[in-house]
Amino acid sequence: MRSDENWLVRRTAADSDRLGETESVFALSNGWVGWRGTLDEGEPYGMSGSYLNGFHEQRELSYPENGYAFPQRSDTVVSAPNAALIRLWVGGDALDLRTGTLRAHERVLDLGAGVVRRDTEWISPGGHGVRVRSTRLVSLPRHAIAAVRYEVEPLGDAPVELRLCSDVQANERVPERHDPRAASVIRDPLNAEAHRCDGGSGVLLHRTDRSAQRVAVAVTHEAEIPEGFATSDDCTPDRLRMCVEGRLRPGHRLRITKYAAHECTPVDGMAANELADLVVAEADAAREHGFDALLADQRGALDGHWQTADVELDGDPELQQAIRFAVFHLLQAGRAEGDRTIPAKGLTGNGYDGHVLWDTEGYVLPVLTYLAPEVTRSALRWRHAHLPEARERAVELRLPGATFPWRTISGRECSGYWPAGTAALHVNADIADAVLRYVAATRDDDLLAGVGLELLVATARLWHGFGYFSDEGAFHITGVTGPDEYAALVDDNLFTNVMARRNLLGAADAAERHPGRAEELGVNQAEIAGWRSAADAVYVPYDRKRGVHQQAAGFTEQPEWDFAALTEDDYPLLLHFPYLELYRKQVVKQADLVLAMQRCPGEFTAEEKRRNFAYYQARTVRDSSLSAASQAVLAAEIGHLDLAYDLFAEAALHDLADLGDKTSDGLHLAALAGAWTAVVEGFGGLRDQRGELCFDPRLPARLDRLAFGLRWRGQRLRVTLTRDEARYELPDAAPEVEVTLRHAGEPVTVTGRTAVTRPMPPVPDPGPEPPSPAGRRPARRA
Repeated sequence: MRSDENWLVRRTAADSDRLGETESVFALSNGWVGWRGTLDEGEPYGMSGSYLNGFHEQRELSYPENGYAFPQRSDTVVSAPNAALIRLWVGGDALDLRTGTLRAHERVLDLGAGVVRRDTEWISPGGHGVRVRSTRLVSLPRHAIAAVRYEVEPLGDAPVELRLCSDVQANERVPERHDPRAASVIRDPLNAEAHRCDGGSGVLLHRTDRSAQRVAVAVTHEAEIPEGFATSDDCTPDRLRMCVEGRLRPGHRLRITKYAAHECTPVDGMAANELADLVVAEADAAREHGFDALLADQRGALDGHWQTADVELDGDPELQQAIRFAVFHLLQAGRAEGDRTIPAKGLTGNGYDGHVLWDTEGYVLPVLTYLAPEVTRSALRWRHAHLPEARERAVELRLPGATFPWRTISGRECSGYWPAGTAALHVNADIADAVLRYVAATRDDDLLAGVGLELLVATARLWHGFGYFSDEGAFHITGVTGPDEYAALVDDNLFTNVMARRNLLGAADAAERHPGRAEELGVNQAEIAGWRSAADAVYVPYDRKRGVHQQAAGFTEQPEWDFAALTEDDYPLLLHFPYLELYRKQVVKQADLVLAMQRCPGEFTAEEKRRNFAYYQARTVRDSSLSAASQAVLAAEIGHLDLAYDLFAEAALHDLADLGDKTSDGLHLAALAGAWTAVVEGFGGLRDQRGELCFDPRLPARLDRLAFGLRWRGQRLRVTLTRDEARYELPDAAPEVEVTLRHAGEPVTVTGRTAVTRPMPPVPDPGPEPPSPAGRRPARRA
């Protein structure tokens, strides 16, 4: 039953100093609309926000010294008109948790129902008491719709004078944060085009200047109003307000249900009046459907998702809740229809300016490929839709093929920092890798023959043209930045090189599989042969003296960083040390070579993985939320299960416990995806080895049982691990359906008729746990 405490995330009055964090944690989304988890009344708040996928404004980028091909503009997410607001005055005093007397206050994010519920008892400064309850949702089945039901009852025996106003507010103030990693703030980005309200319904229509987008938000209401209450409407270009006012007697209740519809489009994509009519019709249809029906639809949609996506951990209730929290936010971040992608913060905040980063293809899509493959398909189609901009960028950079942006919303490069932006070419291989993983898991040959092949060809052409053959015959990729942002403009970053090899070979295989389509793209046998030749000759840097692979050529010969001289206040290092110092020493911000071993496990022997992991564990400070999960996967594979478990906990709790003090501007979806990855790839031992599903499971000491599900080629596979055995089953399949996989190297065929069990494989003895940098080992979960 999806109603026990592990399905509920609670915040109470004791958490009032964590407003921004709570707003992100309680954010609701459906991949098109995202409402931050602000209080219904709008005050107090950390940062309000109502986001639509892809809706943004542009701002100028300034450089003290400009240069060729420097991006001149950046996209920045801006809030659509906020329809979540319902303000309340009690005896003339505005309900504000900072004033009066707060007798009780609790908010609950229900991961099974997909709603946020709130229950508050408050005594106004004037001595009038009320109980306020609300339920909020962003509809998963209806892309444009969000709704909230708000109820007020008197406390005590005396009537109370109430004024309740349901607002839609444009151009709300967004606080600025003095942090170089924080989002830019554009003041009043929305220009009013039209507004109207009548009889409890209304619509606001706005547009942006530079990005030339139009946004419309319509609301309509249902009101259960006691006798004696008056209603009124008021609308201005930036605000709709529908009010009820009167005296509420004991034993009576005031209930308002608001239905909001949201749409945005390019200015030249739909006429203003047509867009306004569309959202009005959507809001009206939601009201006709009814709030209870929306709640039932929401639970039904989530029940379908959770049937595959639920992860069960027996032995650690805190992390059981955390992994469900992570999966919930991943499931609500994307959308199957509409060719939409998933920004790094989803629709939970304005962090990273709302940009799409390599986090999407590198961390989020590899998880959704197994949990919601239709969402991955949509995101890949979004990348393909922006292939023209990537080709234009490649021409600007005098490169062949396509160069996808490091940061973007519109499809154009927005990163103004060259060494950690444009030079991070591995984003192109990450996109190709996402295509290959999706096709292997789904056998979606239609996507491969269409957008998939075009993405693979364009990125393979980039690598073949950017790299070069040395006199010794090795294929080198120089002057790039890998995943580790404490090392820039390096030669032969190992992650980039092995991922480029996968890209080249994947493109060659796909072109040979679809020769007609490849010919349409101008691919011939000579080009395919060139890709294979480059892939076979890719240089993989190795330090024979130390017996480890190099993160990049020469990395292991650089000066060591003095970790013992640092204190906790020195982290993250990028805020306390110059990049000139970081770039030239052996300090790793986030998993880089370790990530290569996770993504391309067949490139390394077991002994190489063991030695590499120990070397880089001692130099990786995890100043990025992306790091812990990949380190957990390799630690588990090698046999350091306690360390793996502690790293998994860090990934799973990163936002729920705000470990990085950055949750207030939105959730880190890559870290949330990493929590699933650490469990399923780390302890479940999942690997996709050239299209073959493989498991090499092991349980950490804290867990007595682990169960998870995934989709593989149209079937739902359920895996259950105990101390003694692994069980594989196809709960929904017809008896004759078969799925072939490997368990600890042994071929296993699972059918719809019978489950298959196998003994848990022995855990290798890895020796002592490798040291972490002083003070940087993840917290132990004793």
